[in-house]
Amino acid sequence: MSDFFTKNMARNIYFGGSVFFILLFLGLTFDTSRKLPKRDFRENITEQVANGKLIWEENNCIGCHTLLGEGAYFAPELGNVYQRFGNSKEAIISFIKFRPPEGIPGRRSMPKFDLSDEELDDLAEFLIWTSEVNTENWPPNIQG
Repeated sequence: MSDFFTKNMARNIYFGGSVFFILLFLGLTFDTSRKLPKRDFRENITEQVANGKLIWEENNCIGCHTLLGEGAYFAPELGNVYQRFGNSKEAIISFIKFRPPEGIPGRRSMPKFDLSDEELDDLAEFLIWTSEVNTENWPPNIQG
């Protein structure tokens, strides 16, 4: 084996691979920095969306749900809940307010949150905002 694979060959593979991956890293960094400003959603953040995010955090929704792939996998993904509920804000609000009945065998239950109508509206606005984030078609199915 030592006759076939020399130190010079190993050094060339090392340096060649290093140069290749440095160039790949720089190319991907350049591509990302070129595309990222086009995907900026900060100007669309309203006070309602910010309040909805705060409600999301205070009630630890991420403890059960995933949002854009991050969080727990106990309950469904909520990054696309607006599309799943037929682009209806009222459907999201009513589901949270009048959640499904508990005790159905084989089904997990959502806890009851005593949120005001304004808080429900803000939370729904936050979920609508997250559904507008360009996730490059992730998750691949509408069910999350």
